[in-house]
Amino acid sequence: MNIRRRRQLLAACAATAALVGTTVLPSPAVAEPGDDADVQVTVDIDEITEPGVLALSIAGDAVALSENGSTLLVRQFVGTLPTVTVTDTRTAQEVPDGAAWAVLGSATDFVGNAGQAPITADHLGWKPRLLDGGETGLVTEGEEVVTVLDEETQPGNNVGLVDQELLVSTFDSEAVAGDSYSVNADLNLRTPADVAAGEYESTLTLSLFE
Repeated sequence: MNIRRRRQLLAACAATAALVGTTVLPSPAVAEPGDDADVQVTVDIDEITEPGVLALSIAGDAVALSENGSTLLVRQFVGTLPTVTVTDTRTAQEVPDGAAWAVLGSATDFVGNAGQAPITADHLGWKPRLLDGGETGLVTEGEEVVTVLDEETQPGNNVGLVDQELLVSTFDSEAVAGDSYSVNADLNLRTPADVAAGEYESTLTLSLFE
C-alpha cells in the first residue's frame, strides 16, 4: 500500500471516531420544585342486588317505672316504652301477595330481688302511640290494654300484657314497603296498695311477624 492510500484510510478512521465520540445520549427529565402531578382515581360501584328485609329495632333495652297517680287502694307506676321502629327495605315486588305485618308484645311476671311475691304480668298495661306512620295511613297502633285492676275501656282489654298484645301493624305489607315506621307506648303497672316494697324486674318481649 502506498503512502497516499494509507493516509486516506487513517483520515477516514479518524473521521469515524470523531462522529462516534460526539453522539448525544438522552438525559433524565428533572422536575422543578413546586411542580404538580395529578393522579386520576376511578371506581365502578355495582348496584346492590340483595333483596330487602323487614326488621325491628328498639331505641333502648330498659325502662324504669316511677310512681305516679297512686291512690289509697292502688299504687301506680308509669313509664314510656323506648321507640320501636319497623324498617322495610323491600320493594313492593319482593313482598308476598296478601302479606301483613304486626309487632306484638308480652311481659313476664315482675320478680322481686329479695324474695317478694311476684307481681303477675296482668298488672302491666300499655297504650301504644304511633309516632311515624308514613303517608299511606295503612300503619296503625294497637289498642290500649289496661290491667287486671282496671275496668275495661274496650271489651275484654283488662288483661294486662300476659299474652301477645298488638303494638303496631299494617294489613298491607306491599303498600307500605320501602319505608320505616315508629311507635312507642305509655306503660303503667298497677298493684294493690299493700304490695311488698323492693325492686322488681320483668322482661317485655316484642316480636315482629309477617
